Amino acid sequence: MGFFVGPGNPLGKCIPIDRAPEHIFGFCLLNDWSARDIQTWEYQPLGPFLAKNFATTISPWVVTMEALAPFHTSAFPRPAGDPVPLPHLFSSTDQTHGGLAIMLEVHLSTQQMRQSGMAPVRLSRSSFADMYWTPAQMLAHHASNGCNLRSGDLLGSGTVSGQAKDARGCLLELTRRGAEPLQLPSGETRRFLLEGDEVIMRGYCEGNNSVRIGFGECEGMVRSVG
Repeated sequence: MGFFVGPGNPLGKCIPIDRAPEHIFGFCLLNDWSARDIQTWEYQPLGPFLAKNFATTISPWVVTMEALAPFHTSAFPRPAGDPVPLPHLFSSTDQTHGGLAIMLEVHLSTQQMRQSGMAPVRLSRSSFADMYWTPAQMLAHHASNGCNLRSGDLLGSGTVSGQAKDARGCLLELTRRGAEPLQLPSGETRRFLLEGDEVIMRGYCEGNNSVRIGFGECEGMVRSVG
């Protein structure tokens, strides 16, 4: 998921966690395409760098915080023994209402599948409510050193994964770093994305006696350049 900053904060001013929701305008689907081969080489000691800075795809709609109000839920329950969030990241209100019940799906369509008239296959289904950190915690921490967030800034949540195998949100996790390749309906296998593969992300909220809300599709295809 991605979320857009609303009012923002002046340089040098923090955003308290209880005020953080006021600074989130709305949400979209986000795919921060990752070159895992490059990432493996550079992430120690640099961390993700060139492996993640070459492309980002977002969905066509921005769903506002007001529209998502019926779908707030409690924050992810931390396992016993996990550290308690630092004071600037803890709020009883956020723990009670800081999660969002957004269902997320990732589908894959290969070139062979499209040529055969096959529909995309669903690889993953998870819930944004399973995120370890809430959006308010992410934003409050980003601004905790006085970083000035500006209207329209886009923040990414990171991979959304659940406990079940089919709830893992990226191929690196789904294939256990390539050790367990996926078997596709076309007879193909995938450890990582290949030329012509199309990734389609979908998200929606439903239930709570409210109208179902969709985020559109976040889609992109792997193509060679040059």
